[in-house]
Amino acid sequence: MGPDAVTRLVAGRCLEYPDSRLYADLPRLRAALGATRPEAAPLLAGFLDHVAATEPLDLCAHYTATFDTRNRRCLYLTWWADGDTRRRGLSLVRVKQLYRDHGLEYADEELPDFLPVALDFAARHPEAGTALLEEHRVGLELLRLAVSAANTPYTAVLEALCSTLPGPSPRTREEARALARNGPPRELVGVGSPLEPFGPGIDLPWPAVRPTAATSGAPALPERTSD
Repeated sequence: MGPDAVTRLVAGRCLEYPDSRLYADLPRLRAALGATRPEAAPLLAGFLDHVAATEPLDLCAHYTATFDTRNRRCLYLTWWADGDTRRRGLSLVRVKQLYRDHGLEYADEELPDFLPVALDFAARHPEAGTALLEEHRVGLELLRLAVSAANTPYTAVLEALCSTLPGPSPRTREEARALARNGPPRELVGVGSPLEPFGPGIDLPWPAVRPTAATSGAPALPERTSD
């Protein structure tokens, strides 16, 4: 597993709701930083330090206040392109089908376009996953800029994530919107394949997707359980 994949896995875990599992996972997340992108490692390390130094209830309240659609800081990819319209339903079906095409069945209560889930997928299937993130690059960069303007530690996580995408990140909202004028997004295509292991020396929490019953030879992943 390459540095982009590990960076995406760690960033995705940091962007989930900060329940007790996040605090329990801190040692594993710290251990994985050496396998992330060099520019992402200090950003993610700083955020993990913030988590360790923050009371769980305070971090939960901050997370809820930060990722709020009313403030245009939303962790759902299709929301940025479709808003709360009927078109978004079709986009969600398309994302879910993409996971199935690669031998994964979504197994979480969150919507399939939830950013941490997309990052899990992109880590396991870099080509198709990167295409998915690039298709939603404008939304990701607008989210990064909005979170940065809110002066929150989550800025570091979004910056680490965006460092895994091709080319430099836009510096302003106008530059981010200009990305949408560079042509249509690439089609998300690919042949289904079984899950690959995390790789030597990488011990991270399980993702929010699991193999379908039709996927032969793929290890079964435990579903998430509530605390």
